[in-house]
Amino acid sequence: MSNNKKINKQLKKSIIQHQLVINSLYNNEQKIFDSIKLISKNLKKNGKILICGNGGSAADAQHLVAEFLIRLKPNRNRAPLPAISLAMDTSTITACSNDLGYSELFARNFKALHTKNDVLIVISTSGNSKNILKVLQEAKKNKIPTIGFLGSGGGKAKKFCHIPLLVESNNVARIQEAHIFLGHFIIELVENNLFN
Repeated sequence: MSNNKKINKQLKKSIIQHQLVINSLYNNEQKIFDSIKLISKNLKKNGKILICGNGGSAADAQHLVAEFLIRLKPNRNRAPLPAISLAMDTSTITACSNDLGYSELFARNFKALHTKNDVLIVISTSGNSKNILKVLQEAKKNKIPTIGFLGSGGGKAKKFCHIPLLVESNNVARIQEAHIFLGHFIIELVENNLFN
């Protein structure tokens, strides 16, 4: 088999996997609607969205924060929606990791920044990262509602999330692709709720 045929076969396989994972999100339909309703309601009450994740999920958190702050649709000039990534900058990350331990990073920033009408969104393919579990426990202690963008099974984080959104896959790349789809879809519907 030529190299091009091997690549073509792998491409086809990956596209089919992606489609199957995206289609499986229908199993979260009610939880997706609940997430849209919760975020819209709390933003109307002057709350903000706090988002965190590790590695690729940290980049996804920053990506979604940008969509809230700026806009999702280029033809909709709307007011900014308040959102903050809890992995804020290299100085904060390295100071916390050095002085307190990396597992404290999100909980520490959450303690400093949250207010009563906020919503915490955690993004984790495994659902087992210590810093994700700690921030979820901190949110629970402070009665802040939480949404989890999680991988198959949800890990330990599932039981701490008010709304766990589970992507039915064990493939990290497919899970992350589904997380961005979920984030974009939720933000689009939140925009519709708040600005139409």
